[in-house]
Amino acid sequence: VYPLEALKMAYKSIDEETAKGLIHHSDRGSQYCSQNYVSILKSHGSQISMTQTGDPLENAIAERANGILKTEWLYRMTIPTRKVCKKELTRIIAFYNDERPHMSIGNQTPSVAHTQAGPQQKMWKNPWENASN
Repeated sequence: VYPLEALKMAYKSIDEETAKGLIHHSDRGSQYCSQNYVSILKSHGSQISMTQTGDPLENAIAERANGILKTEWLYRMTIPTRKVCKKELTRIIAFYNDERPHMSIGNQTPSVAHTQAGPQQKMWKNPWENASN
């Protein structure tokens, strides 16, 4: 499904009051900036939020988390209904936050890391740091 069709499908599944409370966040991909796409968002009263131009790291954490959820769980599942999808996503996100250790935070869970005082030791790599090009 293309983004414009997916957006239309999403709006068909919710009421107008819910649509007015939504914030649609995306990168600045041409499909999300197109006149048709933006006009549908505006016609439903949804707020539009986009990443800043030229900063590949701005949305990196969200992209990483979404990628993990997809590759470790969702691509391996058959999800027959929206109700089952919501239930599975709730379960997966709880596991991701409360049980799955993350190497970038010393093999702690995000829930444990968020309860600690002070900054976390940086254990992740930035591919743009110390680039020798």
